[in-house]
Amino acid sequence: MRRMHARRTLAARNNAAWCDVVARSHGVETEIDRGVWIARTRTPPYYPDAVTLVPNPAIPDLLRRIDASAGCSIKDSFATLDLAAFGFRVLFEARWITRRLDVPTAASDEPTWVRMHEASELAAWEAAWSGGLGAQGLFRADLLAIDAVTVLAAHETDRIVAGAVLTRSAGVVGVSNVFSLPGRKRAAWQGCLARASTLYPAVTMVGYEGGDLDIVLDHGFETAGPLRVWIRD
Repeated sequence: MRRMHARRTLAARNNAAWCDVVARSHGVETEIDRGVWIARTRTPPYYPDAVTLVPNPAIPDLLRRIDASAGCSIKDSFATLDLAAFGFRVLFEARWITRRLDVPTAASDEPTWVRMHEASELAAWEAAWSGGLGAQGLFRADLLAIDAVTVLAAHETDRIVAGAVLTRSAGVVGVSNVFSLPGRKRAAWQGCLARASTLYPAVTMVGYEGGDLDIVLDHGFETAGPLRVWIRD
C-alpha cells in the first residue's frame, strides 16, 4: 500500500506540473500549498482549477483559494473527497498508471514520432488532437520552449495521425494527451512509448487513463489507484 501511495503521489505531482505549465502559458497564476496545486483564476478548458497532492486536504480552505463558481473543476487525486455537499458532481473517474523501468519497449511499426518545435507545427498538432475541430489556442507556443515538456507527433505523408505530450518531473515522465486516428490507439501508444524510451531511457513513466485502460496495461503499465474529477455545474 505504501508503494502504491508513493507511485500515485508521483503521478499526481507530475500531472499537476503539466497542468501548471498549461495554465501559466495562458497567464494564470498558480501555486502549490497545503497539499494542493491551485490556479488563482479559472484555467483553460479541460484543465482543473485544483489538483490534490495529499489524500485529505481541507475542502473549505481549498475552495476559498480558487474560483469555485460554476464550471470549477477539482482533480481528486486519491478519490477520497466528498464534494457533493459543496455543489459538485463527479465528471469522470480514471486510474493512475505507472510503467516499471524493467518493462521492455517494443519497436513500433508506426511512422516516426518527432518533436514539435514551431508554433505552426503545434497548431497542426492541436487541430489533429481536437479530432477535426481545428486549433483552438489551448496549447500555446510557449510550451515548446519548456525543457520539461515534449510535444510529439507521428506523420503519414503530410498529415499528423497520432500525438502525445511528455512532461518530465522529479524522476518520472508523464504521458498525456495521447491521440490517434480511429482504430489506431493501440499502435499510437506503442509508437509513443518507443519514442519516449529513447528520449528518456530508464525513467519511470506515469499518467492516468480511463477509456483506454486495457491498452495501456497491455503496454506494460500498472494501475496505482483511482482518481476522480469533480465539477460544479
